Amino acid sequence: MALLKTSWLEQGYIDEPVAETIDLKKEIRRLAKEKNAVILAHYYTVGEIQEVADFIGDSLALARKAAETDADIIVMCGVHFMAETCKILSPEKLVLCPDLNAGCSLADSCNAEDLRKYRDEHPGYQVVSYVNTTAAVKALTDVVVTSGNAKKIVDSFPHDAKLIFGPDYNLGSYINEITGRKMLLWNGGCHVHERFSVAEIATLKEQHPKAKVLAHPECKGPVLAVADIVGSTAVLLKYAVEHPEEEYIVATEAGILHEMQRQCPETQFYPVPPEVSEGSVGCSCNECQYMKMNTLQKIYNTLCYEWPMVDVDAEVARQAVKPIERMLELS
Repeated sequence: MALLKTSWLEQGYIDEPVAETIDLKKEIRRLAKEKNAVILAHYYTVGEIQEVADFIGDSLALARKAAETDADIIVMCGVHFMAETCKILSPEKLVLCPDLNAGCSLADSCNAEDLRKYRDEHPGYQVVSYVNTTAAVKALTDVVVTSGNAKKIVDSFPHDAKLIFGPDYNLGSYINEITGRKMLLWNGGCHVHERFSVAEIATLKEQHPKAKVLAHPECKGPVLAVADIVGSTAVLLKYAVEHPEEEYIVATEAGILHEMQRQCPETQFYPVPPEVSEGSVGCSCNECQYMKMNTLQKIYNTLCYEWPMVDVDAEVARQAVKPIERMLELS
């Protein structure tokens, strides 16, 4: 998505920090109760955002959870496509996104017009889309998958089915490998998971030889090949919780470590640093800068002014919910 040229200040709203004068966490919870709002935080947001949320988790799980509540307002602390998914599943609710500029490199790697053209060029193929996509892409999709259920959903198709998988090339490659499929893969990816390297993991293994490697399937194939456990953030978290006696090297966005450490306070977790290429700029961390655009100040402003809101065209939403419903039927 294109970056917006608006800011809180340009809209005439508060843009100055107020942390010195009020307790932001307390005020956020007060406003949420007053306005019957539910606050959702993705695992990749910073710890203080997760601590103020009603629910933390993966994007689709959060959207489904919010849809089950009687809240009038949903505040999605994540990235823009996640707020869109909330609106698709809760069209009657007001959906707010603390910063509309919080995009997603993976979702942005596949726009609807390009996908439509690619699909038209491959008649007879069905489109399997990762949930990390825009509403417009979901509307062109036959079934949506998550990193946790992608194998199960793909296995539900006849083995000779013609499938296009997108937009995450690494996840698609992994699913092809473990299912024996030959799906056509869209060449997209997450800029954070793309940076993890076997060399950095090897360095950590030398320092912590007993540590198990946890890796998200959005990582490149060589990283997944050396991992002990490959899975979604929820799967990696569940494994760590069920095996707290282990220590772990974690190859996914570092925000998940907050919840891992909260649930396993005695366990040692070592985040994998990204591989930094010569001359690279802004690639020295293993964090998503878009997720980190969510702040307590912005959440407070969002609840105060009920802005910025996220809407989805009614026809796009009607088409986009179909592949999500199909996924739920198959899983």
